[in-house]
Amino acid sequence: MQARRPGRPRARAARRFRAPAPLTLVVLVAIGSALGLSACGHSGGAASGRKQCGMSRTSANVPVSVQVKTGSVACGTAMTVEKDYADAIDAGKATGNGGAVEVDGWTCQYFTTPQQLKTGDVSKCTKPGAEILAVLTASG
Repeated sequence: MQARRPGRPRARAARRFRAPAPLTLVVLVAIGSALGLSACGHSGGAASGRKQCGMSRTSANVPVSVQVKTGSVACGTAMTVEKDYADAIDAGKATGNGGAVEVDGWTCQYFTTPQQLKTGDVSKCTKPGAEILAVLTASG
């Protein structure tokens, strides 16, 4: 009887495993966070001092709460800017990962995945004296 070589089956198993593509991983993390599955404990509610405007979806179809963090911004304007930003991302107007996009006179940009997981804030749109945030929610 021939002795088995240790490590041989593991080597074959390791070759079969493929790590998910980075974009797939980011989408899975965002979806898991949106469903309240992450360990960060973010509730998805408006943080103190933020004006809650309504629900929208990112270009990846993740539900977000649209909030005015600073400035006097009408909720209708905030909702339109966030929708137009998602449309711009869908149209490929963002450069690279989280590249800034000009939308209706606002500069919009996604936060990095570590920032999203820490704060729940997905993206921001700014102009002098005003900031709109898209924030992950626990419901959708």
